[in-house]
Amino acid sequence: MQKWQQTAGTLALLLVGWVAGPALPAAASELLSRDDLFGNPERTAATISPDGSRIAFLAPRDGILNVWVAPATDLAAAQPVTTEVERPIREFFWSPDARRIFYLQDQAGDENYLLYSVTPDGAKTELHTPFDHTRVVVYAVSPEVKDAILIGLNNRDPRHHDVWRLDVTTGRLRFQYQNDGWAGFDFDRQLRRRLGLRPTPGGGFNIERFNEDGSTTPFIEVAPEDSLTTSTLGFAGDGRTLHLFDSRGRDKAALVALDLESGRSTVLGEHPQADVSTAISDPASGRLLAFGADYLKSEWQAVDPAIRDDLGFLNRETGGAWTLQSQSHDNRWWTIGVDRVTQPYGFYLFDRERRTLARLFTTRPALEGKSLAAMHPRRITSRDGLTLVSYLSLPPGSDRDGDGAPDAPLPMVLYVHGGPWARDSFGYDAMHQWLANRGYAVLSVNYRGSTGFGKQFLNAADGEFAGRMHDDLIDAVNWAVAAGITTPEQVAIFGGSYGGYATLVGLAFTPDRFACGVDMVGPSNLVTLIESFPDYWQPFLEATWYRRVGDPRTPAGRAALLERSPLTRVERIRRPLLVAQGANDPRVTRQESDQLVAALRGRGVPVTYVLYPDEGHGLARPANRISFVAIAEAFLAQCLGGRFEPVGDDFAGASLQLLEGRQHVPGLPEPQH
Repeated sequence: MQKWQQTAGTLALLLVGWVAGPALPAAASELLSRDDLFGNPERTAATISPDGSRIAFLAPRDGILNVWVAPATDLAAAQPVTTEVERPIREFFWSPDARRIFYLQDQAGDENYLLYSVTPDGAKTELHTPFDHTRVVVYAVSPEVKDAILIGLNNRDPRHHDVWRLDVTTGRLRFQYQNDGWAGFDFDRQLRRRLGLRPTPGGGFNIERFNEDGSTTPFIEVAPEDSLTTSTLGFAGDGRTLHLFDSRGRDKAALVALDLESGRSTVLGEHPQADVSTAISDPASGRLLAFGADYLKSEWQAVDPAIRDDLGFLNRETGGAWTLQSQSHDNRWWTIGVDRVTQPYGFYLFDRERRTLARLFTTRPALEGKSLAAMHPRRITSRDGLTLVSYLSLPPGSDRDGDGAPDAPLPMVLYVHGGPWARDSFGYDAMHQWLANRGYAVLSVNYRGSTGFGKQFLNAADGEFAGRMHDDLIDAVNWAVAAGITTPEQVAIFGGSYGGYATLVGLAFTPDRFACGVDMVGPSNLVTLIESFPDYWQPFLEATWYRRVGDPRTPAGRAALLERSPLTRVERIRRPLLVAQGANDPRVTRQESDQLVAALRGRGVPVTYVLYPDEGHGLARPANRISFVAIAEAFLAQCLGGRFEPVGDDFAGASLQLLEGRQHVPGLPEPQH
């Protein structure tokens, strides 16, 4: 389960029926608009064309994010080239010949993505995969093959994606390979199928080499304990060197070059405290240039000495707070994102030849010059000795000496990331900024099972849903209380996806620990959750949910899953709860929220349940995001006593259906039936 999209909007309602926390003193900082924080960005995702002549980016067109294109030297001349009117485009890429821009779109959040393309002048839009009940994956795009890309389609067998070749010039599809149980493939720079990944019983996988006749030869065995920390990255230009992130024989994943002929491996980069998680290569040659790792903050290190001066320049210009967004095929031009935490995210054009950095745009210019919250990395020790890398934000003006602790204890929101095999990182975070501006301390914790901190830390979460994973969150709250950041009575828990599950666990397993909870698309029953996963998740379930959480196909596994399900302990929930759900969510289906709210009905627990009929695993439409965050702000204001923005037209255009608990939120629109 991925973290839900961190965007949203505007409102201020007061909840009734339970006691609010103590009122906060008047804050010195301006009340930031939810629309400025969570509405559509003005522009985002600047992506250079392969030939370096144009830049594509996302920006609103009639309120919906669409692709725009401009000359690289004149962004003011940008024109919209796509015409989406219902759901925003969130993912796009240039064709290798720069003659098309491809993008993926689903229907109402069902994640059955179809592949479209548009010409850079917007003259022609084409749907390349007009199939029902189909999810497209992009397998390979290579600078060395200008006229084709490889995609996967699961319209023959919903569990597996067959390989198809899409002709970039004509737009025609041609079948390449049938997928008979592979979890994935690796293609070289000529788009030849070289490797296949096949799951093994118990949660590991084997990587096999494809021979000329289509048969395979065993190549790499990856044990279950390495299955989430070892992955292939791609082939070098020589066609015989495979790059991968590899944790085999070590705790932290390293960047490794593996010779397919000799089997010899060479470590190209490693970090003492974190997994190597990203890399930069030369598009023209495939040569690795640099790698990145993220412990407290992200760091870049050179692999090729020729790139060292570029990294040094970017680090000096940005304070090290940059990520690579795109490269031209000659590697002269890069677009980078710059994240300075207390400023809105910005995009820049880096000319490596002249070593100049030009600002393209800021994603949210309305926030420039505003008082935004700093983020403080913290290392919290769990009760059994693990280090939990965490991030704390405080309301501007609450920490006059700048030591990263408030002058007096504050109400606090424990904001839990989804996944759970994901992580929180240092940087600008809309949720942190919103909550801190409203008067709350905000704490995000990388509990065990979070990625990036080595396989021992990740594997320590196996079998620990509602167990030690939850203990880590409680330990973090106890740390915050002991540090004077908050008090035991003033803590709310808030999260989406796994974070929503953590919210429900917090209220059901530790019913006196949190003042209230906000659950966004969180599972209530681990058995029904796993049994309703999409068919195309089947190849990965052995290495993830069955091994690490529980296998509902066995009596023992089923019993363990039920024991760790909030629905099993629903009678212990007694604190106020806000639930939000997308009706078309394919990951955490609507039944997870429906059955929870039904079980709470009549128990005297203040529960408000909001359903979005045109959304999936998170809220993509701005009007829906705005309405939900508005409700959540009112909910927290009543629970913890924070500030809120006056009500405006926050529900205009939103599809929300209030299915439960209208009496707890006066001022909501009439329920729809």
